[in-house]
Amino acid sequence: MKSSTSPPPRRLPAVAAAAVAAVLATGLPALPAAASPGEAGPGAAPVAAEAGNTATVFYYTGTRDWPEYNLHWAPDGGQWTAVPGTAMEAACTDWVKKTVDLGSASGLRATFNDGSGTWDNNGGRNYDLGTGNITVRDGAVAHSDPCAGAEPEPGGGDGGGNGEENTATVYYSTAALGWSTANIHYRPDGGSWTEPPGAGMEAACAGWWKHTADLGGATSMKAAFNNGNGIWDNNNGADYTIGAGVATVENRTVTEDAADPCAGEEPDTQAPAAPEGVTASADGTSVVVSWEPSTDDRGVTGYRVTRTGGTGGTVVTDVGSTVFSDTDLEERTAYAYTVRAVDAAGNVSAASSEARATTGERAPAPAQGRPLGTDPRKDPIYFVLTARFNDGDASNNRGGNQHEKSGNAANDDPMFRGDFRGLIDRLDYIKGLGFSAVWITPVVLNRSDYDYHGYHGWDFYRVDPRLESAGASYQDLINAAHAKGMKIYQDVVYNHSSRWGAKGLFTPTVHGVRDSQWSWYYDEPNEGFEYDGLTVDPKSGKAHYNGDLWSTAEPAGNTCLNWGEPTGARSPEGYTIYNCQWPSPTSGMFPRALYHDCWIGNWEGEDSRSCWIHEDLADFDTESAAVQNHLIGAYNKYIDMGVDGFRVDTAVHIPRTTWNRRFLPAIQERVTQRFGAEAARNFFVFGEVAAFVNDKWNRGSVNHSAQFYTWKERKEYGADDAGAALEMYEWEQAQGPAGQPTSDNAFLRGNSYHTPDHSRFSGMNVIDMRMHMNFGDARNAFHNGRDSDDSYNDATYNVVYVDSHDYGPNKSGERYTGGTDAWAENMSLMWTFRGIPTLYYGSEIEFRKGAKIDCGPTCPLDTTGRAYYGDHLAGSVRATDFSEVVSATGAVAETLDKPLARHVQRLNRIRRAVPALQTGQYSTEGVSGEMAFKRRYTSGSTDSFALVTVTHGATYTGIPDGTYTDAVTGDVRQVTGGRLAVDAPGKGNLRVYVLNGTGKIGADGPYLK
Repeated sequence: MKSSTSPPPRRLPAVAAAAVAAVLATGLPALPAAASPGEAGPGAAPVAAEAGNTATVFYYTGTRDWPEYNLHWAPDGGQWTAVPGTAMEAACTDWVKKTVDLGSASGLRATFNDGSGTWDNNGGRNYDLGTGNITVRDGAVAHSDPCAGAEPEPGGGDGGGNGEENTATVYYSTAALGWSTANIHYRPDGGSWTEPPGAGMEAACAGWWKHTADLGGATSMKAAFNNGNGIWDNNNGADYTIGAGVATVENRTVTEDAADPCAGEEPDTQAPAAPEGVTASADGTSVVVSWEPSTDDRGVTGYRVTRTGGTGGTVVTDVGSTVFSDTDLEERTAYAYTVRAVDAAGNVSAASSEARATTGERAPAPAQGRPLGTDPRKDPIYFVLTARFNDGDASNNRGGNQHEKSGNAANDDPMFRGDFRGLIDRLDYIKGLGFSAVWITPVVLNRSDYDYHGYHGWDFYRVDPRLESAGASYQDLINAAHAKGMKIYQDVVYNHSSRWGAKGLFTPTVHGVRDSQWSWYYDEPNEGFEYDGLTVDPKSGKAHYNGDLWSTAEPAGNTCLNWGEPTGARSPEGYTIYNCQWPSPTSGMFPRALYHDCWIGNWEGEDSRSCWIHEDLADFDTESAAVQNHLIGAYNKYIDMGVDGFRVDTAVHIPRTTWNRRFLPAIQERVTQRFGAEAARNFFVFGEVAAFVNDKWNRGSVNHSAQFYTWKERKEYGADDAGAALEMYEWEQAQGPAGQPTSDNAFLRGNSYHTPDHSRFSGMNVIDMRMHMNFGDARNAFHNGRDSDDSYNDATYNVVYVDSHDYGPNKSGERYTGGTDAWAENMSLMWTFRGIPTLYYGSEIEFRKGAKIDCGPTCPLDTTGRAYYGDHLAGSVRATDFSEVVSATGAVAETLDKPLARHVQRLNRIRRAVPALQTGQYSTEGVSGEMAFKRRYTSGSTDSFALVTVTHGATYTGIPDGTYTDAVTGDVRQVTGGRLAVDAPGKGNLRVYVLNGTGKIGADGPYLK
């Protein structure tokens, strides 16, 4: 970190909602990446020392029980010390240290070990450290002295003046932040700022850090706090004013003359209980380890997994959840795992019993990718149903058990038709339209009567083979998109599995009885055959094999009630339906420990979060540790592949506490672990919190409203997840809409952009359901959206679309049919207003407008809004940049020439050129007009200010004087007196006057002109 004596810049990031310490990656050699025994001999010494250039490295021991601590290091450009390095000395409670000479180097690479083969080498990446005081705590690097005493040094030295000396003792709470260390950066009145990141604070008690600052002759100081890794709390840009004496700072509130928050608190000396139920299962060269949550008198904060086996020795990894995915291991090698629990005081439990797993062979696969890691607001999204978009390989096409009955066979239109090969082949089409993110439907192996869309997951750990081809695996798709600068957002489902259960967690032995009427559906069992959706069962001749669900006699261990008895109901064909033939939550077919056992009765009631939506969607008990472990382990696999974000299906049907406690932290932890904190900050999670009403709050129920899920919890609940979910539901319902937090993160303050405060952000953004519901008319969508924006944590991250694979505006069951002009107007608003514009495949040509979006498995897909799109993409297309198509032939050339395709192409070009339209805050203050607003984004040397009006005229007052240029027409206006009037551009057209703009962007089209 570059030294400075000036105060922190006003645009330092505010506290990140998901500020997490980088944890150690796994599955990499236990020895340093740059050194192993024998590589560094006795003569391998550091470069010659240069007086005064040193680094003092502090290492945290509180979560380790090593017999000794060694620092193995190399100055930048120099050689490593001999293994195991140099012994570190005791510094203060829970810390050891070592001061090393760096010579002329500007930093060092380092690892740590216990002298007996156990290493902390930052997951094989080594630690990159600088100079001065450096701390390494549980994988997080900071720059401070954690052992700095509470007593001030004689004579001041902290920037105070002469005269009577004063001190300020500051207690800072990190309970809501997840920081593993804290620094205070401060300036006594009349004095100078400390060097960033400031002084290291010492742990006071659980969730509190303490530092006493010498104020010299001053009576107060300015202060900001940080975690040493670039995450700051500077009071939203205003810094904190703290007086002499004792003060606390908690949730951005300063309390002067405060009581010691740690006074009277008994030291926590009780270790957590040892984890139980530890299991390990291998898949190729990966192992998934899971266990039951441990108990503790004050709460478990994390776990430490120890791996032995292979040639890498012992590896210890810290994790925050109860599941650990160990990847890139050696082939055909036995590994053993034990787990210890850790509490906030650093107490460590006894080791669990050992779990063992033996790896198999390494599957041939392309190199794993890494997320692009840029601000998601910069990336317009194109949403595809992969199986219906474009067919690149006919050999993986499959029709399913309704192929004939639905009429799909007559149309030669198997439901699984599009694939990754087809999507890779048409990435240039999507890029040529100007989109830089592709949202794809779920990729996991599905199992249902109609599973092409991906929401009936069966094997969450396996990509559906009906989507993959040789040279076109899911990894190939991710890598191909990244090579073009495009992101992949994977649709994920945490709420439910298919009616066949979830492989590896629970799969029912049988669903029902086979008789002559059902011979077309239930197959004769084939011992040794396993369903994968693609492989044809030689006995039945079908890929949609149902033999493992068939029986002529009640199976042993059956739990389903009234098994095999006729229900009295009949199928549409007139066939007898038997008890247990179809899944039901109330039948006893699914275990209560893993699945819920009720039907939803009230969609705005508590049961909507704890009951089944549909018989084909077996509802997980997401508060069960076994379910949580299964899903976290599965989705870690796709994070490791380098996807850029998750679209979360049916998010509203899982309690917010479970998201905030389990799933969202697990996502952040894994991305941080594999790719770093910056990638984690920009890993885009957006949830479907479906609310099909025009209310700001869904019929007054906060728990069922989209914005509710963008916030952290506001109070502590019991340790049991199921109990906590009910506590939270009842408490928040009692608070009601009036009691919910508000935010101005989406809004300008006057004409000024301000650093947003994400300290209370949950980690989940959302689809803007209110705008979606009102896009029958763009004006309604605009005003309804604006009305809700203070209730989101940050509405600039809202995903905005007109229609989707589920519904059109006003909960219409048809694809949008408002007309081309209305579509153009909607697009012009989406591409310039706050939020991330998203387009459902084919909307650029009004594909299947007015068609029923979905009519179930019994009608031809060709007649629906989910029809096959590839016929419109035939030919060739090549794009050299976003919105830049250099060649196109055949049908795809005609598609790109459609009026809305040209319209969205130019909208993307304009949005990409004006930062204010991507990441800016907005305001309607001083703006008259139907759909008119101003937007600004300021960061470093970037200051982008734009005035926007869609369709109608507008007048702007109180704006900065200067030269404004319209990005649509190139018109130049000189503003004096802070006033600009803009004539109505016409339906679907818009004006974007940019202060100090560069001129007209793109060529005139059918609407933008």
